[in-house]
Amino acid sequence: MSNTILVAPLNWGLGHATRCIPIIQELQKNGFNPIIASDGVALALLKKEFPDLVALELPSYNIEYAKKGGNFKWKLINNSPKTIKSIISENKLINKWVKEYDLCGVISDNRLGLFTKKVPAVFITHQLKVLSGQTTWFTSFIHSIIIKKYKECWVPDAESTPNLSGKLGHLENSSLNIKYLGVLSRLNYKKVKKKYDVMVLLSGPEPQRTMLEEKLLVEFNDYPKKVVFIKGKVEADQKKEKIGNITVYNYMQSAELEKTINESEMVLSRSGYTTVMDLAKLKKKAFFIPTPGQFEQEYLAIQLSKDGLVPTALQDNFSINDLESVSLFGGLPEIKTTVNWGELFGLFKSERKL
Repeated sequence: MSNTILVAPLNWGLGHATRCIPIIQELQKNGFNPIIASDGVALALLKKEFPDLVALELPSYNIEYAKKGGNFKWKLINNSPKTIKSIISENKLINKWVKEYDLCGVISDNRLGLFTKKVPAVFITHQLKVLSGQTTWFTSFIHSIIIKKYKECWVPDAESTPNLSGKLGHLENSSLNIKYLGVLSRLNYKKVKKKYDVMVLLSGPEPQRTMLEEKLLVEFNDYPKKVVFIKGKVEADQKKEKIGNITVYNYMQSAELEKTINESEMVLSRSGYTTVMDLAKLKKKAFFIPTPGQFEQEYLAIQLSKDGLVPTALQDNFSINDLESVSLFGGLPEIKTTVNWGELFGLFKSERKL
């Protein structure tokens, strides 16, 4: 029997790739041989984290944000012909790679075309309900059709309350084969001496990532406290510069990022779900600025604010004075969950259909 499993996250910011890191590590602990596959910054990040693993390139979904949040959905629709072409291409590739790389399974984090009947294929998502405004019923329906093409659907969250994804990751009635992974993070809490007052942690597709970066560098220009600023730009080499009280990095790998978040009093970031999980694991106070027009991030930010956990502001409205409200909120809850990875990975020990 083969023990090789393809792990392939969507290249939409860094969140899908980073939450695959603990899964890859658990596969290695359980005697499997992971192969990584993606495109763009997601693939670049995984290659830096796992330089010894085989890395394959998948077609890009050509995901871009609009400069105005209100145009976000229409930008995705305009890009959809290219995206559909990429999904069809990756489906052809996975059926080819099963034989070429002797795969015994596939783990796809939100890549829609990596289903195959030849080996068990798993789909990872925290969005069983895909929010899109008035078309939520339609996007959720289409998403469920795609998920059903996979053997199982793994949701990175607690199955019961308290949980972090709310209505995104929990359906009242579902025919999907769902398994909950618990809160999934590559990072661990450590009690260390505080070094920074604020960490700015950026990610996400352009042009919104750059737009927020430029806005925040201006806002923090005269900030008197110590700030560490992570741009979320995965490049060939790490770069570091000082701008007044701000220490700026283009990116950090997991170990350094874990250390730096633990050393920071609070984190200012997007409200991407993987970031929410990471900060909950690290018991961190936070302030969220959702990506304009991205319904999922807006829902998470508003819900966590309503629950008195994390304050939020729209990107255009944010000012540095808003950070004063962080002390009035409780911070993200620590949700302790355990996963029987050996049992979960047992799916991949079934016979292949070559």
